[in-house]
This record gives sequence, structure tokens and C-alpha cells, in this order.
Amino acid sequence: MNLDWEFIAESLPLYGDAMWLTLKLAFWAILFSLVLGLIFSVILYYKVKGISFIIQAYIELSRNTPLLVQLFFLYYGLPKVGLRMSEVTCAIVGLTFLGGSYMTEAFRGGMEAVSRTQVESGLSIGLSRTQLARYVILPQAFAISIPSLGANVIFLLKETSIVGAIALMDLMNVAKDLIGMHYKTAESLLLLVAAYLILVLPLSVVLSWLERKVRYAEFGD
Repeated sequence: MNLDWEFIAESLPLYGDAMWLTLKLAFWAILFSLVLGLIFSVILYYKVKGISFIIQAYIELSRNTPLLVQLFFLYYGLPKVGLRMSEVTCAIVGLTFLGGSYMTEAFRGGMEAVSRTQVESGLSIGLSRTQLARYVILPQAFAISIPSLGANVIFLLKETSIVGAIALMDLMNVAKDLIGMHYKTAESLLLLVAAYLILVLPLSVVLSWLERKVRYAEFGD
């Protein structure tokens, strides 16, 4: 297969801009998802009346509808009732809406994995619920949740490939436009794969390293 290296060189700036946009969307979506997941998991763990049911409904809605549908609702549906967002804001909100539910379940799984004996021991020595969560439950829950959280982080980074549906020039949209205009399918897809490898592979390595460090810290070599 003969590749057009001149075309590849000329297309690199477009992919560079798209990679930067992908990183920006992923960073904010992951950050907000982690915050939402932590708050909602604590509410679910302590079974806060009234709010827990709403969060459960949100999790079911988020996890059982495609991200594309959620983005279309935010971008095309909300303006019908006077709520308008920019394409970038819409993408971040949509990714956060999806990611928050997965992070909530990851954190909650970690919290529920903390043994009941430790919880009862903390209560018996006079720790308040806040102190118990801060010093006993959450540190262990975070360590236990690292594999699930890491998988969700990579999942959200790859899900940014959907945002081209709302007119954002992400990596996928750039590749499709170049294929449509120049018919350089092999070159465009090669650059697309290389771009995602550059973004995802280092992150995967770092998360795997972090998982090993946390596991060794908890269980030893």
C-alpha cells in the first residue's frame, strides 16, 4: 500500500487541533464526572431519603440511553425551551452526564466493599459519620475503585469521538471530512488511529501503574 506522505504531513495540523479539542473535552468531562460520582455515591451509600431515588433514576437514564441521543437532546432539544449552549459546553455536559453515572457506580462499589467490621469499629470508638467517611471508608473505597475508575476515564476519552455529531471538529470529524474531500481513506484513518493511540496509550500505562501501586500499598508485593 502506497501512502501519500505529503498529504499526511499537510493534515497533521488539523489532527493536532482536533487532539487538543479532544483533550480539553475529556479533561473537563472526567473531572466533573469524578466530582458527581463521589457526591452521588456518598448519598447512595448512606441512603439519603428522597435524593437516593432521584440519583438511581439518573443512573438508569444515563446508562441506558446512547450518548448520541443525549447530545442531540442537549444541542437540538433544549433550545426549543430557550436553553442554549455552545457546542463545547454541550459536549462537556453530555459527557459528564454519561460519565457521572459510571463514576457513581465505581465509587459506590468501592465503598460497599469496605468491610462492615471496620465501619462498626469506627463507630464504636466515637467517630462521626463524616469522620468515618473521611478517614476509613473513602480512602479504602478509592483504592478499591481504581481499576473501575481508570476504565471509565479511558471510556470517556474514547467517547469524545461522538461529539462530531454536534458540529465539533473532533478527531473523527476531521478524518471524515478529509476522506470526503480528498478520498485519502488510508492516510486519514492511519492518522486517526495514531492520534487516539497517542492520547489513550500513555493514559492506559499511567492508570495501570497507579493500580499496581495502590494494590501493592494495600496488600504488599
